[in-house]
Amino acid sequence: MATRVLVVDDDPTVSDVVRRYLEHAEFEVELAADGPGALEAYRRHRPDLVILDLMLPGVDGLEVCRRMRADGAAPVPIIMLTALGEETDRVFGLELGADDYVTKPFSPRELVLRARSVLRRTSPAPAAAPLLVDGDLRVDPVARIAKLAGAELALTVREFDLLVFLMSHPGVALRRDRLLESVWGWTFGDQSTVTVHVRRLREKIEADPAAPRRIQTVWGVGYRYEPAGGGGA
Repeated sequence: MATRVLVVDDDPTVSDVVRRYLEHAEFEVELAADGPGALEAYRRHRPDLVILDLMLPGVDGLEVCRRMRADGAAPVPIIMLTALGEETDRVFGLELGADDYVTKPFSPRELVLRARSVLRRTSPAPAAAPLLVDGDLRVDPVARIAKLAGAELALTVREFDLLVFLMSHPGVALRRDRLLESVWGWTFGDQSTVTVHVRRLREKIEADPAAPRRIQTVWGVGYRYEPAGGGGA
């Protein structure tokens, strides 16, 4: 079955170009031109990936993203399309749970590569990938399930991948640029993306996100994962 992509943009020229490139890459594409149409298409034919412009009539892209993330089902990867100067909205979109972003004007080929990258990370891990256990936190990279105290965590694709990478390198100070390359596959990019995702992860796995015990900040460097049995403040 072809991978289904929902493209949401009110500019018919952009939508048509993106559709043609995605279909050439053997994706099945559905288009929506506004927020209500996007939400209806999302509910009717749950896609494998959403490419979502932030500037939409009716219901803007940020609200569309929020509603998609609030539906309670396993999260569908979302790539945001943003204008170059919309940094605040971009960060807010990442806070809401978007997995990636591409700034306009963009290369359609780059967008296809980003789509493949995000979808590749939703594929099952190799069967030999070990279960990651840290106290009451259990992460299964093969099934892509994370549980805290027995309750399954609602993690986006990037949040899950970031957690797996951090837990796989306990006690190691990891630079933001290394995390950006290892988790997102970017050799360059806005490192605030990492900061936003770390903040969201802390809200989901830390007893007190303001005083994190597991994901600790290494000032001037990045972050370090300290297992439940070790670590300083």
